[in-house]
Amino acid sequence: MIWLRVRELVRKEFIQLFRDKKNRPLLVVAPFVQLLMFGYVVTTDVRDVKVGVVDLSRSVESRRLLDALDANRTFRITHRVGDFKALERLLLKRRVNIAMRIPPDFARRIREKDSGQVQILVDGSMSNMASVRIAYTALVLNRFNQEFLEELYARKLEYGKVDTRLRTWYNPNLESRNFYVPAIVAVLVMILSLLLTSMAIIREKEKGTMEQLIVTPLRPVEFIIGKTAPYIVIALGQMVLVTAFAVLWFSIPFRGSVVLIFVGTCLFLLSTLGIGLFISTISSTQQQAMMTTFFFVLPFFMFSGFVFPIANMPMPVRWIAYLNPLMYFLIIVRGVFLKGVGFQVLWPQFFAMCAIGVAVFFGAVNRFKKRLD
Repeated sequence: MIWLRVRELVRKEFIQLFRDKKNRPLLVVAPFVQLLMFGYVVTTDVRDVKVGVVDLSRSVESRRLLDALDANRTFRITHRVGDFKALERLLLKRRVNIAMRIPPDFARRIREKDSGQVQILVDGSMSNMASVRIAYTALVLNRFNQEFLEELYARKLEYGKVDTRLRTWYNPNLESRNFYVPAIVAVLVMILSLLLTSMAIIREKEKGTMEQLIVTPLRPVEFIIGKTAPYIVIALGQMVLVTAFAVLWFSIPFRGSVVLIFVGTCLFLLSTLGIGLFISTISSTQQQAMMTTFFFVLPFFMFSGFVFPIANMPMPVRWIAYLNPLMYFLIIVRGVFLKGVGFQVLWPQFFAMCAIGVAVFFGAVNRFKKRLD
């Protein structure tokens, strides 16, 4: 292998890449725009829950219950109606997220030391959000119940419950942004490296410069290294910039090793660049390469654990997920960002990603032939 040939091909690739004005926004602006969009849009935090109420009791006790709900920053009582049918219509039209019905005998029953009943209806069209809203509502009702019991009996009462004391590690405030933004950094690196690499060889064919490269003394290995090296540099540079942006703009904690992230990114790029080269060998046009790239991106995204936990998937689907390098890279990125864990914890992910990357990359290199067909 003669490195002078590789160096000149890398230099030519950088010149060709940055000469095209269409590539500049893709390389510089697009990652930050996508990070901003995902960072602010992708969230499971429950805020501003709109509540509709029908208060048939109209008592001091029912007003105290509603005040306790409205005083919580999560809830906002937006509609007070007079009958249950109107409340159902509000829930059906998605004007409210939670509907609460307080029966006429609410005050009498709790004053007689009986159980007061309150009906809660939640929009279950988004099941995850519905379960979180139910849990938040239960917390408010439980706090109201304890305060009312202390008022009735003039002392604190404990009633048939488990004394649960939770301590959340690594993300004490349960900010979903801390969970998603590090993963978005990994996804952006995957999309960019796949997209650019898949079109690298196709662009030579479409512009008619592939014939010139064929007649050069470049060997196939030198050609592959020269073609992929620029995108490795660009992907690593974008990883650094996007990571810095995530830490400084979104205040995402970075507790681990920079070296560990760098090594993990290099191993991950083995897989993405290998898949990009494979797409180049089976595609004839840049449009075809782009469509094939997104055919790979969606399964990578769905089987990565980005949103849906791998443990909740059926076993056959889980085996497919184990072949996804993005799944291992997300574990590494989140572990380094949030937990600050080292190689002694993450070595299985590094080993799996290395094995997949080497197999995919060298398989794509062996498939590539320095010819037009």
